[in-house]
This record gives sequence, structure tokens and C-alpha cells, in this order.
Amino acid sequence: MFRTMCVTMALGAGLGCMAHANAEGMNGVPPARQALVQRVLDKMGLESVGLQMLQTPVADMLRQSRVVVQSRVPADKQEATMKDITAEATKFVEQEAPALRTSTHAIVQSSVAPLLAQKFSEDELKQLAGILESPVLAKFETIVPEMKRAVGESVAREQGAQIQPKMTVLQNRVGLKLRAAVGQ
Repeated sequence: MFRTMCVTMALGAGLGCMAHANAEGMNGVPPARQALVQRVLDKMGLESVGLQMLQTPVADMLRQSRVVVQSRVPADKQEATMKDITAEATKFVEQEAPALRTSTHAIVQSSVAPLLAQKFSEDELKQLAGILESPVLAKFETIVPEMKRAVGESVAREQGAQIQPKMTVLQNRVGLKLRAAVGQ
């Protein structure tokens, strides 16, 4: 997991260097078109990609730590141990987030912005910005979780009785393999 974070951060640093090289990509683009590109970028949420790349492995590490703590740490020390681990992880993310935000912003501005300016006409950028800024799209996006939840609940109702016994068998087989691997 640490290796994955290092590779991810090295990739980000490499992209940061490439971003500087691509910065000239917006030279010669009329200010009106640049403004449209920025409107599109503002709605895309690309600025959070770097932070998400950091948070994902940290969240995975916390989940894995919780499993280890629950199975290997004495009950009276579990809460304090997880609190300490969570504090370390939070501190790490807080320390690394500003640099990631800055790097991500620079990459978006130097790589994605010129790409949008190059691939879309001014009229297409206006349409795209209009779509992304649409109140209808915003309203639609607010109900997406509700729609997913409704589908998930329906699938669970229709398929749960068939899948749950099989899931229990799988869990038992995995548990046996884990116990055998640990030597119990």
C-alpha cells in the first residue's frame, strides 16, 4: 500500500513537470474561450482528483488496520489504538493535501485546459458549460444516490435470498483458509 502511494505521488510529480511543459498550450487562445474553458473546468471537479488519490489508500489502510486491531489487539486497547492510528492518518492527509491541491490545480490548468480549448469550438464550450451549469443537471445529480439506493434495495430484495446462503458459504471457506494460514 505504501508503495502504491509512493508510485501515485511520483506519478503526480511527473505530471507536474509535464504540466509546466504544456503550460504554453493556452497561449494564443482568446480570453473568451479561456473563460469558457474555466467555466467547464470549474464544474468538472478535477481539482479533487489528487486528494482522492491520497485519501483512497489511506482509507484502505484504516480499514485494514481496523480488521487487525479487532482481531489481534486486546479489547481494552482497541479503541485507543484505532483512535491513535486514525489521528496519524488524518495528520498525514492534512499535511499532504495542500501540495496535492496545488499540484492538481497546476496540472488541470496546464494539461486539461489546453486540451479542452483545442478539442472544442467556442460554441461547443458554451454548450458544454451550459449543460454542466444547468439546474436540471444539478437536480438530477442530487437524486442519483437515491436512484442507486432504490436499485440496490430492489436487487437485494429480489436476489438476497439466493445470494445470502452462498455468501455465508464463501465467508466460511475464506475463514477456514485464514485460520489455516494463521495456524489455528
